[in-house]
Amino acid sequence: MTTTSRRVPTGERAARKRAAIVRAARRQFLEHGFGAGMDHIAAEADVSKVTVYNHFASKEELFTEVVSDALEQALGQTMRAMNERLRTGDDLRDVLCATAREWVEGIAQPDVLALRALITAEARRFPELGRLWRRHGPDRFAEPLATALAARDDLDIPQMELAIVQFYALVLYPHIVHSAYGDRLDPRFTDDLITTGVDMFLKYYRKR
Repeated sequence: MTTTSRRVPTGERAARKRAAIVRAARRQFLEHGFGAGMDHIAAEADVSKVTVYNHFASKEELFTEVVSDALEQALGQTMRAMNERLRTGDDLRDVLCATAREWVEGIAQPDVLALRALITAEARRFPELGRLWRRHGPDRFAEPLATALAARDDLDIPQMELAIVQFYALVLYPHIVHSAYGDRLDPRFTDDLITTGVDMFLKYYRKR
């Protein structure tokens, strides 16, 4: 059964049940991995297994919703804040530093890191999960960042896609790499990475 051939429950009561299913699934996936049983998810959400499948056609679809929900909680407000800072014309360096700090705070949450590790483990079987992570994770910031950078008269960025990846590498990726090995960088070191990374990025692309 596909999402296009079934009628997904709607209304306030259905929304509460759906949210309960997603919360329960998140806990079960984090504890048991992708092998978590739909029976256990239904029991923890206090709904029937039929209700789970009324909302989600498959475990893959439910896991996709769990990942999307986790990343929205981690990064949704950061996205909105960045867009507002860019709209109001705040100093670009301040915007980049503030956004990077919020990226790190969101992505470094234990549940988000654990879900990322689970996606990595399942990526061969379900490559769409990796694409989902990128689409709902830091990649969602690429377009507004590129637009803001391209509009600057004082910057010269011939390859915008390359520049965005370089920016992520300077301010975000070190935290993901260290966290993958169970290590979290010191807060002061984190802030130094971000501020100097932003300065290095802007200096490199400053128009000569």
